[in-house]
Amino acid sequence: MSVDSPSAAAPSFPSRVRGTLLGGALGDSLGYAVEFDPIKTIRARYGAAGLTSFDQLDGVSHFSDDTQMTLYTVDGLVEALEWANDGVAADETACLWLAYLRWLATQDVAVSPSAPVPQPRWIDRQEVLKHRRAPGNACLSGLATGEMGTAARPVNPDSKGCGTVMRSAPFGLIPHISPQAVAKLSSDAASLTHGHPSARISAAAFSLLIHHLVAGSDARAAAAQALELVMDLPVKAPELQARLQAALDLSDDGQLLAPEDLTEALGEGWVAEEALAVGLYAVLATAGGGPQEHFRAAVAVAINHSGDSDSTGSIAGNILGALYGEACLPPSWLDALEGRDVIEGMAARLLAVTVG
Repeated sequence: MSVDSPSAAAPSFPSRVRGTLLGGALGDSLGYAVEFDPIKTIRARYGAAGLTSFDQLDGVSHFSDDTQMTLYTVDGLVEALEWANDGVAADETACLWLAYLRWLATQDVAVSPSAPVPQPRWIDRQEVLKHRRAPGNACLSGLATGEMGTAARPVNPDSKGCGTVMRSAPFGLIPHISPQAVAKLSSDAASLTHGHPSARISAAAFSLLIHHLVAGSDARAAAAQALELVMDLPVKAPELQARLQAALDLSDDGQLLAPEDLTEALGEGWVAEEALAVGLYAVLATAGGGPQEHFRAAVAVAINHSGDSDSTGSIAGNILGALYGEACLPPSWLDALEGRDVIEGMAARLLAVTVG
């Protein structure tokens, strides 16, 4: 399957779910090793091509808060769907807020006494998730207030960090709901920690991209569809539209940008629209070859730059996993992945409440 023309033998929905979550964790883990390093340092340590494989790492790899929060997003959605499957109406955003509060409890952060105390769930018993891995300040501070942020009453109203985008792929994995519902779910959940329109609409755009991939669109078409829908939303984020259009245009000219040119054109990925644009560009600009070859090439582009390498790597991995399913995931990389059983366990829980 190429990025522009999916094969007739499309991956199954379960494979796309597992591929999205595992692919994101792989990109996150490789990117986390160089997250705060400038490109000169990356090249000095790993060679002219940068970090391109888990074989280059010394010791065990680790995923970051990006994968942690993605898995807690899955758990919040699973809880809401469990209630719905039992015939009980549930507030999906409240379920996600409680899930994120349970994640916050793993980060050794003092929480306002006004915050509710969520009931523990299976995910909370997984020791591999109980580590502090460079969490975003807005995610921590927004949740620590004990206030459930909304679009009308935002916490961190000026923050548009990438902490919304990097956790939002799971919204695109819920079957049988409309694109408009996907956009609302993800943007409402983003409001729990980030109030800036670009942070919220970037999360919606990423979720829509995953949604269209899972429905069978190729990556370029899925990105165009997501961009078209967010442009029609009442809340506008012109910087997001500009970055996504630039990613589409630059990836279509046949020339792979050098890391320095990539960040100059699309940004370093610390804010939401930049992270999504860099991850998307990495996927589109490296199309060709087999799924695993494409995965390796795209993740290399996504992480080897002077910016938020784990988030851009995670986004690229999510996109490719949704596009190809598990077929794109290099077996040797999966063998090196931290917490693979927990990630697959969360995928199984999502599948159990969506397709049985």
